[in-house]
Amino acid sequence: MDFHTAAEKAKAFTKTPPDGVFLEFYGLYKQATVGDCNIAKPGALDLKGKAKWEAWNSRKGLTQDDAKKAYVATYEKYAPQYA
Repeated sequence: MDFHTAAEKAKAFTKTPPDGVFLEFYGLYKQATVGDCNIAKPGALDLKGKAKWEAWNSRKGLTQDDAKKAYVATYEKYAPQYA
């Protein structure tokens, strides 16, 4: 399975994954499509934005190809639970 297929299938999960799983997907997706985090860290009051920023920034240094492979592996890990 390729990255784009996994991303489309993850968007179509029938069950909503918990926040921790969502953030794992989010961080890998942003790293795979954009590269290293390139935005300022949101303020302390923006809890959702801050969590998303931290999930993305935690992948810093991972190549886009490696992030795509990790995203597919993460999809395959969680698909049985949420697809």
